[in-house]
Amino acid sequence: MRISSYAFGKIVIDGVAYTSDVIVYPGRVEDSWWRKKGHRLAIDDLDAVWRERPETLVVGTGCYGYMAVPEATREAILAKGVDLHAVTTDEAVTLFNKLAAAGKVVAALHLTC
Repeated sequence: MRISSYAFGKIVIDGVAYTSDVIVYPGRVEDSWWRKKGHRLAIDDLDAVWRERPETLVVGTGCYGYMAVPEATREAILAKGVDLHAVTTDEAVTLFNKLAAAGKVVAALHLTC
């Protein structure tokens, strides 16, 4: 999977445009990803991610970084043995493209604020 572009509210992955939050897995995209508390990432929001057994999780916190990743969520991710990178979504796109070729990476991306 390759992310070719990202702008506020829109992302293009392998030639397909998405306008809602996404989770990018090796080989597929889950669109319309919602979190139970909107701009706060909970470990339960990532249940489907764990079935993929990623080595790395890249979280895009939005264009301006408004989606919070609470310390409890960070700790739970790290306790699963998964490397976590929580950065603004534009940084997450760059990082995902770089890491995807080297290992099993999943990206959970908030596309707006």
